[in-house]
Amino acid sequence: MKIGGTFISSLDYPGRISLVISTGGCPLKCPYCHNPELIDGGDEVSLISIFKKIDDATEFVDSVALTGGEPILQFNAVKEILAYAKSRGLETKLDTNGIYPEKLSEILYLADYVSLDIKCPFDKYSEIIGADIGKKVKKSMEIISSYPETFLECRTTYVPGLMKPEDIKQISREIKCDVYTLQQFRNRKVLDSSLDKIPSPSPHELKKIGEMIKPILNKVKIKTAEFGEEII
Repeated sequence: MKIGGTFISSLDYPGRISLVISTGGCPLKCPYCHNPELIDGGDEVSLISIFKKIDDATEFVDSVALTGGEPILQFNAVKEILAYAKSRGLETKLDTNGIYPEKLSEILYLADYVSLDIKCPFDKYSEIIGADIGKKVKKSMEIISSYPETFLECRTTYVPGLMKPEDIKQISREIKCDVYTLQQFRNRKVLDSSLDKIPSPSPHELKKIGEMIKPILNKVKIKTAEFGEEII
């Protein structure tokens, strides 16, 4: 399979220490993508070598987190990794953009936690990221929501200029999840160079938006470089 690398993290899976596997390849080209080098793939490695990394990490971690790129693009390999992690007694987390709802439904039983990217309101995907996949993302959300064993985090990266606070309010009315995370856009590395000069929203700005949508949603968090994750 193709990966961008592996690392140990206490941030990717809330409350867990994870071996994070960054998978290569993504069918989308979001202008604010912060891992553009992974869109066309990564380094080719064997599943045996991935399993060895999991074995070597079991003394230090309690979970395996798969991120990307888009992990489900390499469906068979990801399914085997999740199954292997579970066989070693580790919890599992999957990050996805929701573009493959049918395939996602086939591996949910192997995922304890799913982070689903909600890029924008479902009816604005073509306008904001250039891909008309809103209905697929919504279907993925509905499938995960119907699976009580899997914790669902919906998350949106707030990019000033591409989105407005009203878009976040619309998202909050459209989603169903266990927690909604509003993430801070960072311009240090993005796919579209025209976004290089767009400043990151301040923690205060994100908190203000979070407070605006709090009455609509059960649990809201903001995630910033300055303060990490904060529950609103």
